[in-house]
Amino acid sequence: MTITTVGLDADDTLWHNETLFRLTQERFCALLADMAEPGPLMARLAEVEKRNLRLYGYGVKGFTLSMIETAMELTGGEAPARVVREILAAGREMLNEPVEPLPGVDQALAALSERYRLVLITKGDLLHQEQKLAASGLGDLFAAVEIVSEKDASTYERVFARHGTGAAQAAMCGNSLRSDVLPALEAGAWAAHVPYPLTWAHEMADTPNGHPRFAELASISELPGWLEAVS
Repeated sequence: MTITTVGLDADDTLWHNETLFRLTQERFCALLADMAEPGPLMARLAEVEKRNLRLYGYGVKGFTLSMIETAMELTGGEAPARVVREILAAGREMLNEPVEPLPGVDQALAALSERYRLVLITKGDLLHQEQKLAASGLGDLFAAVEIVSEKDASTYERVFARHGTGAAQAAMCGNSLRSDVLPALEAGAWAAHVPYPLTWAHEMADTPNGHPRFAELASISELPGWLEAVS
């Protein structure tokens, strides 16, 4: 099988993301420490985030709105102005956080771009993801960028048909089993999982061990060698 196109996730695959969300959640817990214990507060925030995904989608802006909504629920709609102000400040800081590629990303993508058509396939806020890609310095290595509302089998079928030679001759690489691996395999593509130390609960899924088109890689540096082997 000849691989012609390689899809790559962005957040927590090419650069840090979940770490920033966890740090902001800790700040949120400290801000509301006199209203709720950290465990129950995080559980409620997760419920609000999940409920709001269909309205706000993925990304910092939706997360910020969900924090405000959670604070409002805890206070009966009377969250102090200072709390709302702090949450908005935390959201702005997340949006302005510097972007630095994870170890090995620059070298791996440079090698891959010489042999394959690279397509960035990521969820999240359109403007913020475009800004992060520009700030990363990796933009010129990609033949195309797809910022999608959801990653499912039909998404990968459409993207790999539009920017490549179809899913059967494509591979997807990312840190999320739920979004980057399972739907890509369902679409008929190959898929490589490169775990990140932290995983958002919404992205948890079982590993498809034994699947003939799946590989678990220790780092993105192993991706070029794996693709060469399967090709």
